[in-house]
Amino acid sequence: MNTFQDLGLNKDLLQAITDMGFETPSDVQAKAIPILLEKETDLVALAQTGTGKTAAFGFPMLQKININSRTTQGLILSPTRELCLQITNEMKQYGKYCKGLNVVAIYGGASITDQAREVKRGAQIIVATPGRMKDMIKRKMVDISKIEYSVLDEADEMLNMGFKEDITDILSHTPEDKNTWLFSATMPKEVSNIAKKFMKSPIEITVGNKNESTNQVSHEYYLVNARDRYQALKRLADANPDIFSVIFCRTKRDTQKVAENLIEDGYSAGALHGDLSQNQRDLVMKSFRNKQIQMLVATDVAARGIDVDDITHVINYQLPDEPEVYTHRSGRTGRAGKTGISMVIVSKSEVRKIKSIERIINQKFELKEIPDGMEICEVQLMSLANKINNTEINHEIDKYLESINDLFADTTKDELIKKFFSVEFTRFFNYYQKTKNLNVTDTSRGEDRDRGGRAFSGGSNGSRYFINVGRKDGYDWMKLKDFLKEVLELGRDDVFKVDVKESFSFFNTEKEHQEKVLAFFTDFKHDGRFVNVEISEDKGGGTSRNKRRRDGGGSKRRSDDKPRGDRRSSFRGDGNRSDRRSSGSRSDRSDRRSSSSNETRSRRTESSTSSERPRRSRR
Repeated sequence: MNTFQDLGLNKDLLQAITDMGFETPSDVQAKAIPILLEKETDLVALAQTGTGKTAAFGFPMLQKININSRTTQGLILSPTRELCLQITNEMKQYGKYCKGLNVVAIYGGASITDQAREVKRGAQIIVATPGRMKDMIKRKMVDISKIEYSVLDEADEMLNMGFKEDITDILSHTPEDKNTWLFSATMPKEVSNIAKKFMKSPIEITVGNKNESTNQVSHEYYLVNARDRYQALKRLADANPDIFSVIFCRTKRDTQKVAENLIEDGYSAGALHGDLSQNQRDLVMKSFRNKQIQMLVATDVAARGIDVDDITHVINYQLPDEPEVYTHRSGRTGRAGKTGISMVIVSKSEVRKIKSIERIINQKFELKEIPDGMEICEVQLMSLANKINNTEINHEIDKYLESINDLFADTTKDELIKKFFSVEFTRFFNYYQKTKNLNVTDTSRGEDRDRGGRAFSGGSNGSRYFINVGRKDGYDWMKLKDFLKEVLELGRDDVFKVDVKESFSFFNTEKEHQEKVLAFFTDFKHDGRFVNVEISEDKGGGTSRNKRRRDGGGSKRRSDDKPRGDRRSSFRGDGNRSDRRSSGSRSDRSDRRSSSSNETRSRRTESSTSSERPRRSRR
């Protein structure tokens, strides 16, 4: 089938398709639309993000419902507000010639009363997020007892976000004889279980292979030290002057922090995450679609509503917790027949995740190097030269030419070109001429991996700490690691060798973070109680625990497990620490804090003050 006319769509829908400029159906549309038009059946469709899934279920639903009835006949569930609004707008565009059609979006962050009023006017189709839909059902603001068609869009993502119970509850209010159409980019077990529970002998169509990434996207990874992750991001941006990208972070906090740093460094960037109000999110997305923002930093959840066809790069600043999520990320680029690049910035301990993702997407990653400073200078110079070469002449400048020519009367052509391009080139040259090589060699094989998931070669390059919290305070190694990296504002791989005991624990950082760690935990309170951190003589090699068993030590700590100095009374909640810390040690700590601050300031190389940075022009 080569045209939409071949699919069996009616003239109203075909007219809307012509207006929208669609010429040929995508693979998922060509497979799904004829089945859904001809049969009353359940359907499972697996296709990558950006392949036109909305039209694949939208056109059949619009053609099959009764426009003249005010009864709700179609329900579309989607994981996020952005995607909900996007689907609603597309459905309205598809049905622009269907007189009397009312498609209503139901989502959190907007007036539930206004949404209920819209539904009451007669909504043949409701597009909803699970949380708000469940709330409206509970309040009896919506009736879905007579729907004929239900769609679970981005089903894998809805389950990843914990909506399984909400979906189950919502579908329990729908008729058993309805048709359910499930669309997903991946097919994990949870999605398969949903299909078995709510669908009857569904027809399954697959575009490409299950979980496989589109061939329009190439996959690259860059190996750096965790502490150099942000500098690597900036270099990748500078090496691609025309970049139009989505940058993925794991947490809302990291998303906001990276975006703020990029803006401070002169990049046209913005953040998109769940802590923003709906109005803020709408403004960010409008700026991104208009390309006023070149680099959109987003969480996985917030990015589900991004539907922009000309994204050139997806940059994984941090890999997702679940390898399957990578498929959704890379699907943001390489859309509508265009090519794209998915980049991953990883530390040595994360290389194994790359292998897991390769198996899931059935594609290989290419290891590439972060470009050095002179390569970036050359790229920026040639980019400027091409822009100047392609610039149309504004003849309003003609009246100033005589004065300009007089100014450069004694300047040769070569000298003039050098002067002109030096304005831009010098900024990058001064910034990058003394910067270090960020690339590292993958030597993780054969190294000992700690419970914190980090490659560790014995502790000679790290600092080992004692901290007076443990299992009795509600920590396991993962919770303690997350707590430490959050309060210290360190990367995920900067805290490692975490070993949690009953009433105390140990952890490691690289030695360069030692002053920062000790300074931060000077007189630090958490939940009203003092938390004490000291340098420990325990090396975290795993031998002390075995030796305690041989020595019959039981729960008693050996001397090499102790921090320097006796800290047995260090976790008192009364706030009186004079009994466990002398004035001399307090002074030492103050000196360390001051030293840490000075060292941190002096160590800022690539992320120095704004006057030292090559501020990017806002394009």
